[in-house]
Amino acid sequence: MTNDLRTNEPIQLGPMVRYAGEREATLWAQTRDAGELTVRIGEKSWSAPTFAAHGHHYALVLLDGLEPGQVYEYTVEVNGEHAWPQPDSPFPAPVVKMLKADRPTKIAFGSCRTSVPHDAKHNRTNGIDSLRAYAHEMARHPRDERWPDLVVLLGDQVYADITSEAMQEFIEEKRGLDSEPGEELKDYVEYAHLYRLAYSEPAVRWMLSTMPSAMIFDDHDVRDDWNTSLAWHEEMNRTSWWHGRIVGALTSYWVYQHCGNLSPEALAEDEVWQKITAHTGSDELDITDMIEAFAEKVDRDAQSYRFSYTRDLGESKLIVLDSRAARDLRPGHRAMLDAEELDWLDGELRGDVEHLFIGTSLPFFMPEGIHMLEALDEAACDGAWGKTMASLGERMRQTIDLEHWAAFSDTFFKVSDMVLAVARGERGEAPRTVTFLSGDIHNSFLSEVQDAEGTKSRIFQAVCSPIRNPLPRHVRAGQSIIGRGLAWPLREVVKRTHAVRTPHFTWRTTHGPWFDNNLATVEVIENGLEFRWEAGEIVDGDLEHPRLRLVSEIRVDSDGDSNRMDSKGDRGRLRTWQPLGMRIVEQVKKLRR
Repeated sequence: MTNDLRTNEPIQLGPMVRYAGEREATLWAQTRDAGELTVRIGEKSWSAPTFAAHGHHYALVLLDGLEPGQVYEYTVEVNGEHAWPQPDSPFPAPVVKMLKADRPTKIAFGSCRTSVPHDAKHNRTNGIDSLRAYAHEMARHPRDERWPDLVVLLGDQVYADITSEAMQEFIEEKRGLDSEPGEELKDYVEYAHLYRLAYSEPAVRWMLSTMPSAMIFDDHDVRDDWNTSLAWHEEMNRTSWWHGRIVGALTSYWVYQHCGNLSPEALAEDEVWQKITAHTGSDELDITDMIEAFAEKVDRDAQSYRFSYTRDLGESKLIVLDSRAARDLRPGHRAMLDAEELDWLDGELRGDVEHLFIGTSLPFFMPEGIHMLEALDEAACDGAWGKTMASLGERMRQTIDLEHWAAFSDTFFKVSDMVLAVARGERGEAPRTVTFLSGDIHNSFLSEVQDAEGTKSRIFQAVCSPIRNPLPRHVRAGQSIIGRGLAWPLREVVKRTHAVRTPHFTWRTTHGPWFDNNLATVEVIENGLEFRWEAGEIVDGDLEHPRLRLVSEIRVDSDGDSNRMDSKGDRGRLRTWQPLGMRIVEQVKKLRR
């Protein structure tokens, strides 16, 4: 089955429920024609005019006056014509589910999803789409209280540099695959088509029309290793096509992802949205020139705009960090978050909530071996052991993606100090838990911080990746070996050099890794949190209606107890990487003895 690109529908993409608070919500859509988008709930209605970019039409409608905890069925019209739900839809009526402050939070999260068909061929190469499987499970039980309050998509929502056959067909027809940058995306128009391929699959489209969503980009939304270093950035700027790519990436990201991330209050302060709402003419506002100038400014100066944002979830709070565009790569600076972004985070990292969630595409607490390797590589790139090692370090950084928080050590320690202060109760009452939600690395696991003096909160790192883009088996083994088997040798190397700063606390992977295509959830329960990782599976050859299969379920209590329950079929799957890794670990232990 291919993605369902119905060109004659009044709504070309969406509608998507993006923000949902206690009394306000936003709904986004791409329309076929210019005009007005109207959302109806019973006798109430809300409307917004469309705005245009590169010949495409969009609207973001703000809904207000709603009641906390209520679930509202809605319909959508474009220029007075009924547009959603589709009359032939096999899915339940779309809804807007409002938050309620005293209702425990449940968040779905994950990253890395390729946009390829869902037939037997692509299921063999790319695996079952766990987001699509989750959507079908929701459709089977549409009003079940178990469903999350929102889904957080933590990067690589689209792959601009590794394109599908359908995307390549569009590029061939538009400009030809022989022109630079070949099979990769070049501009906004190509991004617009890629977003439609990503979110037009009927089940996923329905799911996003009924579950609020929050998003943040990662490298493949732009290009592999985006902003990994100053050297990488300079290399890209020497090409003939990079300027068009980054402008197309940032403009389309604002339109398709970022504007829906913001609460109505944050939207009112957003410089792009202010210009859209200030338009009073009778003709549709074309934002193409304005938003391209905005993107060029952001690319030149990361501090000129902030893509990070927060969501108030009642008893919980979600902070979503931009760990790509916000980097400071100037000589002598090298930071994951620029000064403005770091100051903003410093103001947002506060207690006085039951549970604090921090969404960042790149895991903050990587497996120890990888963390040490990245810290050593950063020191090498900075010249700690001479020019030759610096050159080798830069090649390693780009070749094997040594670019996570450990590779920006100054930022890692500043942010970890803030988080530990929250957990000690120095920034308001300490939360019961502080949890990083991440993706990127194409495996899933749960880690916990240990030996952090004076902390009252339990601190976790939960990773869910990929949604649909599995690693080859030999790469899985390599990740596991470096992460665990080489942790002790690399730790010993770090101890013997003054070039690398070591944390004054530890963390360890308590569960995982799993290499399935997964969508994870974290739910606030009476005594703490419950984490679940679920994968899609095909039952009785039914490709059109995938099911969910439990990969792992972990309950974490605030008093320090945790229990893990794996579905029976996954114990063997978890062992597939272990024999080689365990042999290396045993050899290391012998050397230590």
